[in-house]
Amino acid sequence: MSVARPDFDIVVVGGGMVGPCFAALAARDPQLGDLRVALVEPATPAQPRPGEVDLRVSALSRASQRILDAVQAWGAIESVACAYSNMVVWDAASQHDAADALMFSAAESAEPDLGHIVENLRVQWALSESPQLRRLTRLHTALTELTTGDDGALLTLADGRRLRASLVVAADGGGSPTRELVGIERDGRPYAQAAVVAHLAAEQPHADTAWQRFLPSGPIALLPLRDGRVSIVWTTTPEEAETLLELPAQDFSARVTAASDRVLGAMTLASGRARFPLASWHAREYCRTRLALVGDAAHTIHPLAGQGANLGLLDCACLAEVLSGALAAGEDWTGLRVLRRYERWRRSENALMMSVVDGLNRLFGAESTAVSSLRRLGMGVVARQSLLRRALAEHALGIRGDVPQLVRGAA
Repeated sequence: MSVARPDFDIVVVGGGMVGPCFAALAARDPQLGDLRVALVEPATPAQPRPGEVDLRVSALSRASQRILDAVQAWGAIESVACAYSNMVVWDAASQHDAADALMFSAAESAEPDLGHIVENLRVQWALSESPQLRRLTRLHTALTELTTGDDGALLTLADGRRLRASLVVAADGGGSPTRELVGIERDGRPYAQAAVVAHLAAEQPHADTAWQRFLPSGPIALLPLRDGRVSIVWTTTPEEAETLLELPAQDFSARVTAASDRVLGAMTLASGRARFPLASWHAREYCRTRLALVGDAAHTIHPLAGQGANLGLLDCACLAEVLSGALAAGEDWTGLRVLRRYERWRRSENALMMSVVDGLNRLFGAESTAVSSLRRLGMGVVARQSLLRRALAEHALGIRGDVPQLVRGAA
């Protein structure tokens, strides 16, 4: 296939958080900013209504905060987000204030907070309104066909348009049609678990603290919201998840109160409820000729560590840095040699995080008395080691390890 005159240098496929984030990062970059960039997204998010709080929330890390700030989206997010300064993690066989409970503190990490809880829709809206996106073309349609070759990519859209591009960035989610169209396979499996989400009013103030209790069927997390309520993410069996959705509000509230060990007193349902199946998938390749995958198109992860959105935004910053550096050096910035640098960088980092999270899910799901004792022993060791807790907190914040310059504050 020959693509002599591309319509765009980069076509980003996918809305949500990740696609607009990468497009905005490209637009602000000194090297990439002069390129012709198009964002293909079926629809832009609707503006959230004042006072409404959507059920899907994310725990945004410091790395994500810096990335979003760079594209001028953080100001709108911060005003509706809830910063949390502490996090408490404990085993169902123990107590939240026991010696083997893990307590992470922003003060211990010399950070102003440990992250922010915010609705996904508000992040999507803030990104959609980023001034950086005014510099590119936005196409409100979907991708239906894709052919890539050494000379470029040819895209066919649902509205009948055909576009030629030098590079396609797939940011179209876990079921990525783009990934499927080029035949990239992935490894992993669905979990025998589902996540139930809802917002509840608590008898006691959440004290800007995130709470997570590990039950045999999965963890229940209580995440603080700006309006004083808490958002729960309760991972359990698909059967129990269905039961939880069907319970009367009073009974559901009682179940949450018991599952959280009354750490915030009695809980009262204050929203609708929803459930989502859980899975862990990892693409075998992050790139092909003239194509790169970012976010859930490349990887999906268990929610127990709250890292899904953060990993995707880091993908965006890393890919932008790799492409910018190659363009500045006069390299073929769309070629496989350059794209493999991004793949080596992010695939290893994401694989490590996915392995850790999967291992924790298995470890805390083991009901053996011996495993339970060893688990609590290990948690007790971590609880007594402030330097280890600080290192874990910094990894969760996305500021430790092989991170992009944007996150380090060097760009």
